[in-house]
Amino acid sequence: MSGAIGHHAGAAAEEIVERHYEALGFALAHRRWRGKGGEIDLILRDGDTVVFVEVKLARSHAKAAEKVQGPQIARLFDAAEEFLGGELAGTLTEARFDVALVDARGVVEIRENAFL
Repeated sequence: MSGAIGHHAGAAAEEIVERHYEALGFALAHRRWRGKGGEIDLILRDGDTVVFVEVKLARSHAKAAEKVQGPQIARLFDAAEEFLGGELAGTLTEARFDVALVDARGVVEIRENAFL
């Protein structure tokens, strides 16, 4: 997918994932937060924990997972560090990185703490 179609499909996948987390009791803090280090698709709160979510859409969950690559992970870490700098506890804030995989049918698979 490319261009406008890809953009809209990605936005729809992010909305599906956002609803999934909200149904679990998470609160949306930011959608498509952009810092100097890059963009984070969703930032949610689970109590005192900040949850950074990278959303990937593909025909299958396996294909979506393949899209998460090393340089992108480094950018996510940089952006998250910048975001946490604005929190009361700074980078000591409890946080985790999830990857939300969305397949062609709109089924969501969450991989919590994906970068451990």
